[in-house]
Parts: sequence; structure tokens; C-alpha cells
Amino acid sequence: MDGQRYDAAAIQGLLAHRYPFLLVDRIDVLETARRVVGTKQVSAGEWWADGSSAAVMPFGLVLEALAQTSGALVHDLAVGIQGAVAYFMGADRVRMRRVPRVGDELKLDVSLRLWRRGLCRTHGVATIDGAVVLTADLTTIIRGGI
Repeated sequence: MDGQRYDAAAIQGLLAHRYPFLLVDRIDVLETARRVVGTKQVSAGEWWADGSSAAVMPFGLVLEALAQTSGALVHDLAVGIQGAVAYFMGADRVRMRRVPRVGDELKLDVSLRLWRRGLCRTHGVATIDGAVVLTADLTTIIRGGI
């Protein structure tokens, strides 16, 4: 359903990730199986920040946050696949533009590009106050359980 929201507790029901590697705080489903937007508050309490207010979030973790946000798309696409498990396979056309710093709020916008026979291709854009931080084309495969 459009307008669905996943808070921190609901995200843990959606993804296998847990603290400290859960990198998205909230996910809003804007268009079911088409587009989702997540948010991540970058804080000094992160394991990579060493408590420093001058720390910057590594681009690899921004990319992972986009991949985790895409989990809400994959969840809606996998309806009807018995025991579905999603595997993040890769990222193409990754472009890094701006460094996220402690105190920034990342907006993680992921849109579906292709869904065919368990192959999911999405496009992700991470921004801070409208300024692009990172863009990437993501590939996820979905396989049914045993």
C-alpha cells in the first residue's frame, strides 16, 4: 500500500541487518513496488565516527544505506515467492559528490528500473538538503527458499 512507513522496529522485520550495521532509520513507501525514500541521521555515535563531531560518513556506507533502503521495494516485489530471500549483488555507475558529515540527514531515494524473473535493478540517489551525495544503479536478486 502506498504511504506505508517503516520505523526502526519495522525495518528490523524487513531486513536482516541489526545495529551497528543497520544504516537506515526510517523508510517511507511512496509508490508500492516503484519508489521508496529512506532517511539516515548521521551521528557522532556511529561505530565509524569515533565520537568525533568532525567525522565524515564513508561513501561505501552511504551506498550500503541505499541498498538497505531498496529492501522495501524488494519486499513488495517478492510477494508470492515462497521463502523469498534478497541478495544485494552489485552497484554500477556509482558517483560520489559530497561528503556526509555528523549532523547531516541523508535522504535515500530508490526507484525501480527493472523487475524480471527475480532480478531487481534500481536507481538510488542519496542527498543532503537537496545536494547530491551519491548516485548508483543497484542490482539485487531474489530467490525462493527451500
